[in-house]
Parts: sequence; structure tokens; C-alpha cells
Amino acid sequence: MKSLSGRDFVRIIERRGWTLLRVNGSHHIYGKSGSIVRLSVPIHGSRPLKTGLLRHLVKLAELSEDDL
Repeated sequence: MKSLSGRDFVRIIERRGWTLLRVNGSHHIYGKSGSIVRLSVPIHGSRPLKTGLLRHLVKLAELSEDDL
């Protein structure tokens, strides 16, 4: 899986219709109308997201690896 920072991942999900609901510290909480799913994306500068977390967020956002 491609390595992405939290900021890069946020750009991708915002293009897919996810909107920022709130910020809690360094975690940005995103939601999508018509869905009960909430994505909590850690924004820690340009540090990449760990592979397991990125895979989990991609699954929740219903994206494929090709979308990244």
C-alpha cells in the first residue's frame, strides 16, 4: 500500500464528498451525508499514516487502493 500523510489522505476523501465535522486536537473528524460512518484522521505534519490505520480508513471510506 502506498504511504500517505494524514494531509494527503484528507485531500483524497474531501474530493469524494467527505466534510470536516470537527477538530479534536490533532485528529480531524470527517463525515458524509447519508452515512453514519465517521473518519478520525490524525494530522501530524507530513508524517505518514501507519499501514494498518491507512488500510482501515480506506475500508471505512469505501475507497480502493487505486483511488490513492
